[in-house]
Amino acid sequence: MLIDTGKMIPITKLQRELTQQIRSVSSGKSPLYVLKNNEMEAVILSPDEYEYLSNLNEMVEQFEIDGMIQNRLTKYNRKKNIKWETLK
Repeated sequence: MLIDTGKMIPITKLQRELTQQIRSVSSGKSPLYVLKNNEMEAVILSPDEYEYLSNLNEMVEQFEIDGMIQNRLTKYNRKKNIKWETLK
């Protein structure tokens, strides 16, 4: 993953400049990477980017579910069905 090092900020600096940094994220639509002890701790995203990523994640989950359904349907044998009356 490539990260713009200019968008990395230590958490202590973020605490001092929170309002300014939030404005920058929301207007520029580029994420802000928060560092704690020189390790990435969090990412701040604009609402539009967060919504886009959430929708993308949901689509991936739907494709995975579709793949599982398609796999089960290929192994489905209608002759092995049990009638409802028999189950009662």
